[in-house]
This record gives sequence, C-alpha cells and structure tokens, in this order.
Amino acid sequence: MTVKNHVLKNLYRDSVALMRLSREMEGLENVEQATAIMGTDNNKELLEQGGLLADSGKSATPNDLIVAFNLTPPGLEETVMMSVQDLLMAARQGSGGEADYRPRSLEGALQTLPQANLAMISVPGEYAVREAEKALDLGLNVLLFSDNVPLEAEVELKQQAISRGLFLMGPDCGTAIINGAPLGFANAVPTGRVGLVSASGSGLQHVICLLAEAGEGISHALGVGGRDLSAEVNGAMMLEGLRALGEDSATEIIVLISKPPAQSARARVLEAASQCGKPYVISFLGEQGEHGKRASRGNVHMENNLEGTALRVLKLLGKETPGWASLDDKNRKRIESIIAGSDPGHRSIRGLYSGGTLCYESLFILRDLGHLAGSGLEQEPVGGDLLIDMGDDRYTVGRPHPMIDFRSRCEALVQAAADPEVGVVLLDVILGYGAHPDPAAELSPAILEAQKIARNDGRRLACVVALCGSPDDPQDMDQQEKTLTHAGALVVHSNALAARIASAISRGGAVPLPGGDTRG
Repeated sequence: MTVKNHVLKNLYRDSVALMRLSREMEGLENVEQATAIMGTDNNKELLEQGGLLADSGKSATPNDLIVAFNLTPPGLEETVMMSVQDLLMAARQGSGGEADYRPRSLEGALQTLPQANLAMISVPGEYAVREAEKALDLGLNVLLFSDNVPLEAEVELKQQAISRGLFLMGPDCGTAIINGAPLGFANAVPTGRVGLVSASGSGLQHVICLLAEAGEGISHALGVGGRDLSAEVNGAMMLEGLRALGEDSATEIIVLISKPPAQSARARVLEAASQCGKPYVISFLGEQGEHGKRASRGNVHMENNLEGTALRVLKLLGKETPGWASLDDKNRKRIESIIAGSDPGHRSIRGLYSGGTLCYESLFILRDLGHLAGSGLEQEPVGGDLLIDMGDDRYTVGRPHPMIDFRSRCEALVQAAADPEVGVVLLDVILGYGAHPDPAAELSPAILEAQKIARNDGRRLACVVALCGSPDDPQDMDQQEKTLTHAGALVVHSNALAARIASAISRGGAVPLPGGDTRG
C-alpha cells in the first residue's frame, strides 16, 4: 500500500461534510483507507497516528483540506484525485442555485441572512472559541458542534452567552431540534408537547424517537454538550434551557438527560425543577445507590435509563404503554430458540456501538443485572463481556464516525464472531439526518458473514440490534428493520431492552420485562 496526501489550499468543509467525503472516498476503486480532514496540528497528529500522514500533508495549514488515502496498487493517485474533485464538486452543486455562495465570515453570512439568530460552528477546536465569541458579539445564539474546546474556554463562553441573554449549545453538541428545525445529527419527529434538554446527543435522539414511535412529538430538543453538568460548568446552559422551556407555552413536560452530574450541578438542577410548575422527568443515566432509585417528588420524576424516561413521559401524558417496551411472541420464541441451541461456554457479550450514551446505558444495565461487563475505554478487561463505543476518538483516527461509515464496525463484528467465547453481539443503528443513508445495507452482509463463521465453528451467534429512529426518518425505518431481520438480526427499538435480551441469551434465562410496565 502507498500513503498519499493531497493538500487543497484554502478549502474549508465542516466536519459532517468531511465525514461524508471520507466515506465516499473509501468507496472508490483501489482505495483501501481514506480520510478528508482540515490541516490543523491536532488533525495532522491524528493522521500520523493512523499511518495516513505523508510529507506533503505536514506543510498544510489550518485553512487547508488534506485528502489522505492508502492505495493498492500504487501509482493511481491522479485517478483517485480526479474522483475526489468530482465528489467535492457534486457536494457543492448539491446545495443548489444561489446557495452556492459561501460567505467567508459570520458578518458576511449575516448580510446574506439578516434575520438569522443562530450560528452553527463546526471548525477545529482551537479556532472554535474565537468563532463562538464572534457569534455572541453579533447577538447570535450558538450551536458549537466542534470538539477539543478547552474546559476553561467552555466556562467563559457560556458565561458570556448568559450575560448577553443568549443560548450556547456545546461544545461537542451534535444534536438539537429548535422550532422543528433539525441541527447536526437529528431525527424527523413530529411537533408535540415535550421539551428536552440533554447533555447527550445519542441519548437525546433515542428518547425523542421512542416518543415519536408512540405518537408523541416534541416542542424543542436542546443539546448543551457533555460537560455542562460538570463541577466546572455547573449546569450553566442546562439551567438556561430548563428556564426557556419552563416559559414556553408549547411545552407541557420537560425532560432532562445526562450522565451522572457533579453534586453541585445536580443540586442546582433539582432546585430549579422543583420551582417550576410543569412536570419534570430527569434521567441521570446509570446513577447508583439512593440517587439511582426511581422516585417521584411533587412535579419531579427521576429515572436512570432512556427507556424508563420515555415510558415515564408517556404515562404522564396519559398514553398507553407502547409496543417497543416489550417483546412480541415472534421475537420471544426466537430468543428461546437461540438459548436452547447455544452452548453455555460460548455466551459472552460483545457490544459495538456508534452512540456513546447508548453504549454507556447498556453497560450500566448489564452491570446492574450482575454481568462483569467491561468498557473498551478501560485499561483492563473486567470480565468476558465487553462493550465498545466505536465513536470515541481513539477508534475514529483516520476514519469517519461510525454513524456514517460502517466499515470499522463490520470488521469488528466479523472479528467478534471468530472469538469462540462470544455468543451475543450487541449493536445500535441510529437513523436520521446526517447518518448513513442505508445502514442496514452496510451492516447486513457483515451479520451474515459473522453468523457463518460461528456456524462453521459449531457455535450459534446472536446479533441483537437496537434500532434508533423515527417512522419519518429518511432511511425508512420499517425497511431498515426488515433488511436487518432478514440478515438474521433480532431487532428491537429500545436500547435497554436490547441489553436485557443480550443478558438473557448470555445467561440462558428468561428475558426480564421492562421496568416501565409496572410504573406507578
């Protein structure tokens, strides 16, 4: 293989566009591995770690686009670059007509759209702070998609936003829906009575999709970034979002989603919620002990997983328990058949996730069920069960995010099938805007291959898929489920239920019913 870099001077594309371009490049003939990335020092370091940095790429500036790829056989870089230029041109033309004009500054963008009141910023982290400051100075609310923003800068930016009466989502905020407009990775959900503020992108997507499937829509869904409830940030934007939803006449129920917060932030949030007249459902995912107990005090209802959060909201709205909360007879019989045909010595669980929060939720549920489940981010395995967030930075060096590019997960699935101890593979498939246009078509061949490997070894491999999407998503949720099922996967719509199914298969026992069925 031959590593090649081409530097396109003064050509900027945001991270979502670059992830899509990277995936399309890897579909080109003779390209083994490819990525498109801006030429910041941090990005060049990532390329070097991934073995994709050539001498020509080392001179790139942060304003330059680096196209990096491995070729087999060598000598075809000119042909590949012609195809890359075609892809770039097609993406530009796809915006259509007058939209091809690209202002080179926020000031220029405001001249084009003087009515705009929100800036979405997706530049490398070391430059994102300055751009966010410019937006705030111009009186714009901000969705800061960028990651690698220093914590102290986040604190300062959010204080600036509050002092100006503005809202700043992020950094590293990938999902929001405001007045029906999807921002970043989002789903096509109806307008409704539920407003959400979340420090988790995939967790937010999962809850709004479960609600949508049950016939309930949302007023707004606000992402605040994963560090907002840290001790340093102390819930700055979470509190602003809760206040805004409390004042919003279209919002009847408010939902908060986060991993366990710092104690100071937790206290502030609970105090604010108790002072609001609207019902609150607060989900601190994976909280243990006294804090982890389901509880209702006045208008505040506590949950510690995403499924329970959605069920609680639906109950408060007077909705019946939806079908996704339990197994139908067909899937239950399939599980019983899998258990009956499985060797107890080959039943460990391997989780391969694109949604970090979905991975975290499953890990918590399995550990709560008594599994010694380890995380791919831990130094040492703690048991036979292993769950990996493949969207973490260490797994995306030189590759697009696994919500867009399924190659790394397909490879990992086939590798898991070759492990004689693995009997269950847990997967999430996230639909919506920004995600892969047909994930089932990408994943199904790997599922078939994995099951074939296990059969040839005299084993049975169960593939359990948590399908996160809404009926109106562009990928056609029903067709995605049919394709995955046809490939042999067992598909459910609740990530928590998928984890419980995996536990039942691994343990060779009955599948526990969702806790939401007995909610008071």
